[in-house]
Amino acid sequence: MKRLLLVRHGESEWNAVRRLQGQADIGLSPEGEAQALALTPTIAQLAPDRVVASDLRRARYTAELLGHSDAELDAGLREINVGDWTGMPIADIIAQDAEGYRGWRAGTFAPHGGEVWQDFADRTTEATMRHFETADRLLVVCHGGVIRALLQTILGLPPQRIIPVGPASITILASRPDETDMRLEVFNATPGGLVIDAPD
Repeated sequence: MKRLLLVRHGESEWNAVRRLQGQADIGLSPEGEAQALALTPTIAQLAPDRVVASDLRRARYTAELLGHSDAELDAGLREINVGDWTGMPIADIIAQDAEGYRGWRAGTFAPHGGEVWQDFADRTTEATMRHFETADRLLVVCHGGVIRALLQTILGLPPQRIIPVGPASITILASRPDETDMRLEVFNATPGGLVIDAPD
């Protein structure tokens, strides 16, 4: 069975205060570090044969805490650029432009200076599948938006149909040797249980 293991970074300092970060290079909060460490035994059990990570600090450090300080870094796995919304509290964005925020979550709107969803999905899918060609169990340590984009591109799930991905959670896509299509095996799983109200 060929598996794609997708891990969102642990809670960042801005996740903790519900501030939208996009490609801002924000570190993990103490809670985010603990979340990543709690996930480590699960990742060890899954035994990835290749590990790649976004080059942003929160993903890079999560990979290190998971026991993979040698992860290959790839800027193609960075979170979506949110332009003028970078650093803004999500509550303020919703208060100023609720319709725009709903559109952004659905992949139909980009804030000024931000990345168009389809361009983002194309970028992250190309980076992921390039690495997956040479692995049987590829671990990708990345961002919530990246995982949602991959679920759209690979499984056909539009972003408005996917809840935010939990910090330090794992999502697994798999395919049998005789199949070309992939299936969803695990979504949004953490050692602490379900995450249904994750920050963007």
